[in-house]
Amino acid sequence: MQCPPIDGILETAVYVDDMEAAHQFYADTLGLKRMVAGERLYAYDAGPAQTLLVFHRGHTGEDVPTKGGLVPGHDTTGHSHFAFRIASDQLQPWRDYLGEAGVEIISEVVWPAGGTSLYFNDPDGNVLELAAAPLWPNFLS
Repeated sequence: MQCPPIDGILETAVYVDDMEAAHQFYADTLGLKRMVAGERLYAYDAGPAQTLLVFHRGHTGEDVPTKGGLVPGHDTTGHSHFAFRIASDQLQPWRDYLGEAGVEIISEVVWPAGGTSLYFNDPDGNVLELAAAPLWPNFLS
């Protein structure tokens, strides 16, 4: 039997201790539109058909019954990582913007394929990346 196709990643998640500080960072600093605000999670529009889930660390480990079915509990400790895709001509505007916003770029990597990544932290220390193609073989500009 052949594996059915996957269309991409719909959601990625980060876990934080301070939901309001996270909202200020993701909405005000990075400009993401919040679509859902709850006690356990905030959901942000991260691009066409892509959602960033910001979970309240320590408040998501239990299963949650809903009218539609059971959402299994999940949680994590420590710092996580995810990357936003950006166009290569937006690297310098992002460098400038992050500097003006007081967000320190902790690392910049030029990859063997030629792409560039800017790394920085959110208020909880999660490692965020702005990545410009080419990075991965399937990452086209």
